[in-house]
Amino acid sequence: MNRRELLGTGLATVAANGLAPLGARAQGRYPDRPIKLIVPFAAGGATDVVGRLWAEKMKSVLRTVVIENKASGGGALGTAEVARAQPDGYTLLFGNTSTQVLLPVLMSRPPYDPLKDFTSISILCAAPTVIVVHESVPVRTLRELIAYAKANPGKLSYGSAGAGTLTNLAGELFKQLIGAPDIVHIPYKGSAPGVTDLASGHIPMMTPNIGGPLLEFHRTGKVRILAVASETRLSVAPELPTAREAGLPGMVAANFNGLFAPAGLPKPIVDLLAEGTRKVMADADFQRILLASGFEPTAESGPEQAQRLVSDELARWTPIMKATNFKIE
Repeated sequence: MNRRELLGTGLATVAANGLAPLGARAQGRYPDRPIKLIVPFAAGGATDVVGRLWAEKMKSVLRTVVIENKASGGGALGTAEVARAQPDGYTLLFGNTSTQVLLPVLMSRPPYDPLKDFTSISILCAAPTVIVVHESVPVRTLRELIAYAKANPGKLSYGSAGAGTLTNLAGELFKQLIGAPDIVHIPYKGSAPGVTDLASGHIPMMTPNIGGPLLEFHRTGKVRILAVASETRLSVAPELPTAREAGLPGMVAANFNGLFAPAGLPKPIVDLLAEGTRKVMADADFQRILLASGFEPTAESGPEQAQRLVSDELARWTPIMKATNFKIE
């Protein structure tokens, strides 16, 4: 079962189980009409389904939440719509690293400022990228891959989910950290075809987000996941070392998913949304679905932590993105 199917199954489970009410505040004046949750990506994608899981769990707090998918401009269209909306709590954004970090830097004329135009509510989870090679590449550790890349200039290439995606930037970060600028980037239209080509030996290396099919290819020996680009090991695959443990400090690249609202959202509404989301995150079913789908649930996240993460990620990724000279018109 792939991530999309697993998350879809989990959505039905979460809808059945619900969330315990937060108390009298949920019965107050807010909300007194349906809330619009904009997901700036196509229906059925990972960010979309996690957003739907959250919306189902929050029904006892927010009553009716209507999901609107605005899949255009790589996520910029829907995100900009939320940035321009009234800060009344009736228009929310379920965004990710692309919308809040990458697009504002990569776009020539970004339609929003990720720090000034939004109120950060919570980061729910993250999907780390990994460094993985085909079984034919004569390396078994990250240190061996680094040595191989330096000893064989121009011989390696890596696949990503597309130009300007986090998986692309993870590959560029790897190149910068090890001093191997001649590793060639091969962009795909999504991670799935790239992972298929990797398992078939058409490309030697990839830097995708972790997922069920990739873990299965790893466990059957078709590919080797050498390291996870996160601060901690994966709960679903604790045997895999982090890049830091494997000898490459600084190799951290994970796609977060989180809840945002227009700037200026009143504090009582911020607090209500943040408290409800904390209860969602503590739900065992919700955590189980995320973990089984390759996401790492955020241990503790509220408005301050979410805003700090966006700010830190912008500071960290901006020079890396500028070094690629890639721009979106």
